[in-house]
Amino acid sequence: MAQKEAGTQQGRVKTEDNVGAKAVAGGLTAGGGVVVEVREKKGPLRAAIPTMPFPLAVICLFLNTFIPGLGTFISAFTVLCGARSELISERGVCCVFWLNVAAAFIQILTAVIMVGWIMSIFWGMDMVILASQWLSNSVYQTCFLFSLSFSILLLSVFCLTVDPDV
Repeated sequence: MAQKEAGTQQGRVKTEDNVGAKAVAGGLTAGGGVVVEVREKKGPLRAAIPTMPFPLAVICLFLNTFIPGLGTFISAFTVLCGARSELISERGVCCVFWLNVAAAFIQILTAVIMVGWIMSIFWGMDMVILASQWLSNSVYQTCFLFSLSFSILLLSVFCLTVDPDV
């Protein structure tokens, strides 16, 4: 993880013989390793983007692409339903919800000058990136795939039991 120590940026280094050693960013190590991870600092609006299930993130990206701010507005409600965000531990669920609502309104109001539309698309892309990182974690992936397959099973049973003549 990147850290600021004594005015130099540090990160994890991956070398053949020493995985995870610390080194100054851009500097060479004895094994010739290179810094492979640098963490960016996000502002409060970007840190409030919730980590949602992947299909929902794709739907929000689609909505943000064609109706700026709508996907962001819907994603605000996922925070109330338990979606995680980097800011929840610092500011609480209600504050993160209102930050996402504010981001949606900023996107809607500035869409007429194209800024909001572009911001809305980038917001949706960030949602998909966060969801894909969440999905790559094996424990969450297993739980998510189990719940998805169970939902599909229930939907198919419901569709088979509905009488088409009614």
